[in-house]
Amino acid sequence: MKILSGNSNLPLARAIAAYLEMPLTEASVRRFADEEVFVEIHENVRGEDVFVIQSTGYPANDNLMELLICIDALKRASARRITAVIPYFGYARQDRKPGPRTPISAKLVANLITVAGADRVLSVDLHAGQIQGFFDIPTDNLYAAPVMAADIQARFGEHQLMVVSPDVGGVVRARALAKRLDNAPLAIVDKRRERPGESEVMNIIGNVEGRFCILIDDIVDSGGTLCNAAQALKNAGAVDVVSYVTHGVLSGGAVARVNNSALKELVITDSIQATEAVASSDRIRSLSMASMIGEAIRRIADESSVSSLFD
Repeated sequence: MKILSGNSNLPLARAIAAYLEMPLTEASVRRFADEEVFVEIHENVRGEDVFVIQSTGYPANDNLMELLICIDALKRASARRITAVIPYFGYARQDRKPGPRTPISAKLVANLITVAGADRVLSVDLHAGQIQGFFDIPTDNLYAAPVMAADIQARFGEHQLMVVSPDVGGVVRARALAKRLDNAPLAIVDKRRERPGESEVMNIIGNVEGRFCILIDDIVDSGGTLCNAAQALKNAGAVDVVSYVTHGVLSGGAVARVNNSALKELVITDSIQATEAVASSDRIRSLSMASMIGEAIRRIADESSVSSLFD
């Protein structure tokens, strides 16, 4: 088994390699003068089971091309099996046609990864479960819920917890976390989105008065939805609001928005490498997914069960 990393999230790749007690494969992933991606692998990978670790967050297109070219290089170097480990799968929000003449980009990206030569995909908290079906190769979707639940119990276990979904679409995710928190009660924020990137909180379904609310979501981008939901929960009588989100995209002025919001804390994972603004914020904290991803990689290499990680 070998582990190769692109440039999108080297700290996470090094942490996964440390968990597995093995070095990262020596390789050069660099740019030509015109920004074309060039990959050169400096070790023999013939007949090896290779795991390529690369999130496709910002800059999404550059990181996606790095992943595809790494896979192609390994294929041409006669690697036995190539697993694309994509902690954050970009383009996942474009998983259906919301209107006429629009693309399903998640399917297109799945096709690109498959045609490049990947034999398997490993990701974390895909935006929609059906994206697994977009791939014509085995796809494992890991969940951050066990890591989040352990952190919530350790830090806030003494409070009267209530798990809150920021929209109707996230109820399944919120229910799964609530079950891990000794079947904590569940509330839903009913919102209406007028245009992409903007949301208006309409109503809170459930009684949150006197409760310590845990807002759960898979992606935080602009932060508008979470911040509006946190304010609505406070207005409805919540004692405090903490948000747990798997993928901290946090683009534009999102960090400033979180810092000035009603959120007590935003907890994200390291599926996307933290920017300087994120790392310096005292309202944002990161949980490591290295051990979970590392254990999943070990089980795939050993041909043992991955789903039993979540039993």
